[in-house]
Amino acid sequence: MGLGRVLVVDDEAEVRKSVRLTLTKAGYEVIDANDGEEAIKAIKSGDNPLMIDAVVCDIHMPKVNGVEAILYFQDQFPSVPIIVMTGDANLDRATTLLKKGVADYLIKPVAPQTLLAAVHKAAKEHVYKDRFAI
Repeated sequence: MGLGRVLVVDDEAEVRKSVRLTLTKAGYEVIDANDGEEAIKAIKSGDNPLMIDAVVCDIHMPKVNGVEAILYFQDQFPSVPIIVMTGDANLDRATTLLKKGVADYLIKPVAPQTLLAAVHKAAKEHVYKDRFAI
């Protein structure tokens, strides 16, 4: 059995490929989307959207941007942790998103071990919350 399922949302194909490779080598199942609109469709069309253990999401994307997608995920799936992975080193945005419940805010390029640590922590907290929810 794998470590969990992660939704990766980024408009850069090479970033998605790199993240997918890092996470699958570590034992995660990865679903990816190239923008927020595609990510929302992917999470809605799955057998059970709550089977997503973490979301890794870029901010600047076409169609539905990362902030809009994050707000949607937080509203519809509040127990699923979200990790922002972006080239936007905006401290105000990072602070705002972290205060609104984002699990982590990573600045690209992200070292594989940093990404794995963030995903492991987020997925573990998701499983813990689900298992011990009252």
